[in-house]
Amino acid sequence: MPPSAPAAEVFAFLAPAPIARSGREAAAASNSPTRSRVLNGAQPTFQLAVIAALAIVSQWLGWRLRLPAILFLLLAGILAGPVAGIVQPDALFGDVLFPLISLSVAVILFEGGLTLRFADIRGVERVVLRMIGVGSLISWAVTALAAWLLVDLSWQVATLFGAVMVVTGPTVIEPMLRTVRPTAAVRNVLRWEGILIDPLGALLAILVFQFISTLSTESATAHVALTLATMIAGGVGVGALAGYAIGEVLRRQLLPQYLHNVTLLGLVIVVFVGSNGIAHESGLLAVTVMGIWLANMRGVHLDDILDFKASLSIVLIAGLFILLAARLDLELLRRLGWPALGVFAAVQFVARPAKVFVATMGSKLKWQERVLVAWIGPRGIVAAATSAVFALRLEQAGYDDAQSLVALAFIVIIGTVLVQGTTAGALGRAIGAVAPEPRGFLVVGANRVARSVAKALNAVSYRTLLVDTSWADVEAARQAGLNVYYGSPVSEHADRHLDLVGLGGLLAISPRSGLNGLSVMRYRREFGDGHVFALNVEPVQQVPSNLRVAPLHRGHVLFGRQASYVLLDRLLAAGHRIDVIELGADDDVQSLAARYGPDFLALFAVDPKGTLAVYGEASRPQPREGWRLVALVPGEEAGEEAGEEAGEQAGEQAGEQAGDSPAPERTRESKVGTTTR
Repeated sequence: MPPSAPAAEVFAFLAPAPIARSGREAAAASNSPTRSRVLNGAQPTFQLAVIAALAIVSQWLGWRLRLPAILFLLLAGILAGPVAGIVQPDALFGDVLFPLISLSVAVILFEGGLTLRFADIRGVERVVLRMIGVGSLISWAVTALAAWLLVDLSWQVATLFGAVMVVTGPTVIEPMLRTVRPTAAVRNVLRWEGILIDPLGALLAILVFQFISTLSTESATAHVALTLATMIAGGVGVGALAGYAIGEVLRRQLLPQYLHNVTLLGLVIVVFVGSNGIAHESGLLAVTVMGIWLANMRGVHLDDILDFKASLSIVLIAGLFILLAARLDLELLRRLGWPALGVFAAVQFVARPAKVFVATMGSKLKWQERVLVAWIGPRGIVAAATSAVFALRLEQAGYDDAQSLVALAFIVIIGTVLVQGTTAGALGRAIGAVAPEPRGFLVVGANRVARSVAKALNAVSYRTLLVDTSWADVEAARQAGLNVYYGSPVSEHADRHLDLVGLGGLLAISPRSGLNGLSVMRYRREFGDGHVFALNVEPVQQVPSNLRVAPLHRGHVLFGRQASYVLLDRLLAAGHRIDVIELGADDDVQSLAARYGPDFLALFAVDPKGTLAVYGEASRPQPREGWRLVALVPGEEAGEEAGEEAGEQAGEQAGEQAGDSPAPERTRESKVGTTTR
C-alpha cells in the first residue's frame, strides 16, 4: 500500500472493498463439497432466520444460566459457520458486511454513551483517565510482546495486534456486570472504561497501521501525530455539536415524541459518516461524545430513547457476534495451537493486572475492588471487527502472517469472556466486592400498614426502605427501627440520593393511588415489570371505572383484589397483626384461613431456601411444610399505637389529596431527603 494512503482506506469500515477472508481461504471454502452443498441450499432468508433463532436461544441461555450471552453467541456462530456451513456472512451480505458492522458498532457505542453520567464517575474519574491513558499503553506493550514472542508474528503485526486488544467495550462489559453485580465503584469504572476505550482503541490501531505503512518515509512520526490530532479534534467537535443540537431540539420539544427514536437512530448514522468524512475514522469517537453530551444535558428526557436503544443494541450485538464467529477459520485456530493460549494468559494475568495496578495507585478503591477490576476486562465486538478489517489490509500490503490476527483475536475474546464470565461472580462474592443480593423492597409509604408489612419482611431477612412525605409517619417508622427516607419517591432528590443497593422490588402502600401509580412507572425500569406491586387504596368494586388507575400504570395488584389499604388499615387499627407463621406438616393456606377466620389474609410465602413469593392477583403460592407464611391474622388490640394513630389515619383511608399534615417548618427543612434508622 502506498505510504500516502489515507486512513479511510486503511480502516475501511465504510469502503466497498472485497471482504473475503483471503484468496486462499475463499478458494478453499468454495471447493469444500459440504460448504458448497449447504450454501447452495441455504437461501439468504433461511440464513437470516437461523441467525435470528440462534440469537434468541443464546440470549435466553445466558439469562437462564446467569452467564454472559456472548459465550453462547460465539459458540452458535462457530457451529453455524465453519462447522455446519449454514451461515456464510461473506456470501450473505457481500460488500455491505463491514459497513453494516461499523454502523452497528456506532449505534452500540452511542447507546453506551447515553448511560454515562458525570455524577456516576465522581470519585473514580482519575482512575478511569489512567485506565484509558497510561493503562492502555501498558496493555498494548505487554500484549504485543507476548504475540511477538509466543506466536512468532512479525513485529509489525504483533504491534498492531496489541493495539487492537486494548479495547474492552460495552458489548461484553454490560452483560457481565448484570451477572456479577459488583459494587457501584467497580461498575462505574468498568462501564466508563469500556465505552470510552472502544473509539480510542480503534484510533490507536489506525495510528499504528499508519506508522507501519509510512515507516520507510522520514515523515512517519509527524504523519501519525497529525492524523491523531485531526481524528480527535474532528470526533470531539462533531460529536459535541451534534449532541448539543439534537439536545436543544428535544428540550424545546421541536420534534414529536413518536419521531424521537427513529430520528436519533438516523442521526447516529449521519454523524458517524459525516465525522469520518471530515476527519478520517473519527466517527466512533463522534457518536460516543454525542451520547455522553446528551446524557448530561439538563432538561432532556431520555427514558424512552434509552429503552429503544438498549433493545436495539441487544439485537445488534447478538447478530454481530454470530456473523463474526461464523467467519472464523478453524484450521488456522488449530495451527496457532498452545502458543495462542499463552497470549491469552499474558492478556488476562499480566497485562490487565499491571494496567489496573498503575491506574488505581493512590485511589480510594478498596483492594477488593481493585482485584475485581483487574480480573474483568473482556474483549468484544470492536476487537473482533477491527482485527478482521486489519487482517485483510495487512494481507493486501504483503504480510503473510496477517490472517493470524483474526484467529488470535478470537482466542483472546473467547478466553476472556469464558474465564471471566464464569469466575468473576464467584471471585467478587469471595472477596466482598459485589453488591448485596437484591433481597429487599422499596416501600412507598411509612403509614401503619407499610410499617407492619416492613417489620414482617425484616423478620424473614428481607431488607426494606420506606419512603414517605409525612414527617409523622417517617418519625414513627424511625422509632420502630425501620430504614426510612423522608421525601417523595419520584423526586429529583430521590433519583440522586435514594440508596437502592440490595433492593429488588417495589411495594406501593401509600393511601394515594396517584402516587402509587407514579412510583410504579418510575421504578419499573429499576426493578423490572415483574417486581413492582401496588396495593389498591379502596376495594376495586367501590371505585368507579373512570377513577381507577389503568393496569399498565398500577403494577401488579399487591395481596390480591380483595385487599385494600382502607381494609388493612382498619383491621390493624382494630388489633389485627401481621405475623410470620412456620408451617407444619398439616398446615396450608386453607387450613390457616379456617383456623383464623374470615379476616385471615396471606401476604407473602418464603420457601426453605429463603425465596419470597408475593401474593397478588395473578400469584397464589401454595406453601408447604417448612415454609414460612407472612399473613394478616386476628389478634389483641394494637394497644397504644393503634389508639394514637386511629384518628390520624382515618382521614387518609379515602385517599389523601392535599398532602400530609404539616410538620414544623424548621424540622421539615432540616430532615428533607434523609435516610434514617
